[in-house]
Amino acid sequence: MTGPGRERVRTPLVYGGLVVVPLALTTLLLATGTDATAPVTPAGGAGGEHVLVRLLVAAALIVAVCRLAGAVAGALGQPPVLGEIATGILLGPSVLGALWPGGTAWLLPDPVLSHLGVLAQLGVILFVFLAGLEIDLRSLRGRRRLALVVSHVSIAVPLLLGVAVALAVHSRFAPPGVASMPFALFMGVAMSVTALPVMARILMDAGLHRSRLGTLALTCALVDDLTAWCLLAVVIALVAAGGAAGVLTTIALSAGFAAAVLYGVRPLARRFGDAEPAAPVVLGGVLLAAACTDWIGVHAIFGAFLLGLALPADTALARRVRELAGGVTMVLLLPLFFAYSGLRTDLSLLGTDPVLWGWCALILLVAVAGKLGGASVAARGLGVSPRESLRIGALMNCRGLTEIVVLNIGLDLGVIGPELFTILVVMALVSTAMAAPIVRGARGAEERAPDPPDLPPVPPSAPALVSDTHR
Repeated sequence: MTGPGRERVRTPLVYGGLVVVPLALTTLLLATGTDATAPVTPAGGAGGEHVLVRLLVAAALIVAVCRLAGAVAGALGQPPVLGEIATGILLGPSVLGALWPGGTAWLLPDPVLSHLGVLAQLGVILFVFLAGLEIDLRSLRGRRRLALVVSHVSIAVPLLLGVAVALAVHSRFAPPGVASMPFALFMGVAMSVTALPVMARILMDAGLHRSRLGTLALTCALVDDLTAWCLLAVVIALVAAGGAAGVLTTIALSAGFAAAVLYGVRPLARRFGDAEPAAPVVLGGVLLAAACTDWIGVHAIFGAFLLGLALPADTALARRVRELAGGVTMVLLLPLFFAYSGLRTDLSLLGTDPVLWGWCALILLVAVAGKLGGASVAARGLGVSPRESLRIGALMNCRGLTEIVVLNIGLDLGVIGPELFTILVVMALVSTAMAAPIVRGARGAEERAPDPPDLPPVPPSAPALVSDTHR
């Protein structure tokens, strides 16, 4: 028999012996050795509730609605992040939950919500790392008197007013068992926050990011952000440590970790700055750094932020890290964080109670007076024109996503309750919405003046931060 003939004979023999016979024996074993009527719980949950499917559907819907809302906000002259934050509120109990409770229950049942919370936390960790990566510590050297005074005033005055208001409302809004000191410090920090990414976006949209105004505002925001995160770390240490010895231990461990990252990792990262293939290692390091600070007791975001500060922003490695982490963080994970935050923002808690809305108005007034008023008065006192002083104050009053991150940390820690959380979210949205119209409306000839010699050039991080995060 020829070669092709032998192959035609051997093929069915091999197939029958090694495919058909094993399948037949498998069928026989299943038929005689198992109970075909035993109930099976479907993977993904009891009763056919496929959690993964529901999570994917919810995530797709949230991302789509956030992008649409961001586009609408942009068309109205507002930063897209404002529309995305509002989307979370719309999907939460304030709107969708009130109008169609069944829709919220179907879209985000408890199992899906728990997974969404994990993804939201991952998104915040990566966002804070990217924000730290965009801060060039060299740009904070040699600050002149104007930038130094305005930045410090925009921290000190809101901090004072926030603490004063907190002491007045402690008995009304503090959760049971929360002492006045951590509650008051947290309120002060919440009043002091400035959203550097949102500010950069507003300046870019207005074409002012390389002007004297933009340079000063971005410099002040850098100092403000660094100070606010440090103060928040102290608040978390006070809450989590539970005593003076615990607080000191937590602060000491945090300082040691910060020194190890900034003085150990930074030179190493500079040496391997052109090693783009090391980007996945850096992202793994972000998660490990976040785990370390969470174990220390000052929240996972601080480890991520410190590692972002330590990584030189002007290297090929940093650019590759932005490419890998930026897209999925800003397009997918942060919209999920907005939705998760919106589910915790319930405007119905304020209802029609005039007392609660009165407190909301008072807190908003204090927040705007401290930030916008304090920065404006400081700039005016140092010789800046009234119009430009107002614009500086409006930019420093912009709180945006950074404030939402801070408020979620406070709610998770139990430092603030749902009522105050909702009031502070309203404050963040209103103060952010004020910034762009004031900056555009108070236009004057001074914005076309060249950068004065006592101010530094625009931090190189600002354009990258806007283009990468669009916040």
